[in-house]
Amino acid sequence: MIHQGNNVWPAVHRLDAAALYRLALEKPFEKGIRYHAVAEQGVAFRSIAGAIAEQLEIPLVSLNEQEATQHFGWLTHFAELDNLTSSEQTQKYLGWTPQHPTLLRDLKEGDYFTPMQ
Repeated sequence: MIHQGNNVWPAVHRLDAAALYRLALEKPFEKGIRYHAVAEQGVAFRSIAGAIAEQLEIPLVSLNEQEATQHFGWLTHFAELDNLTSSEQTQKYLGWTPQHPTLLRDLKEGDYFTPMQ
């Protein structure tokens, strides 16, 4: 994580996103409408990095900007983003309610870290 990792990322389970996109395609298009496929408004980058580190059984470390640029390369910009996002209007307009696990729960209980057979 970069610095303290307090920046946040929005998150949505892939199956919730798929359901939202289906609803959006079924609804007649209205000019100016924007949808946000977001179940969680903002998950701290530190928490995401910590969950991944735990699953990989590696230490969680904090990087300064120079170290982060060396480590992440062109992805540094994305790792630094602070993107608090709401789907309140999307949920109301489309009648969409996320049903699947949160990002941190999915990282812990999902099969992302299961070795491929």
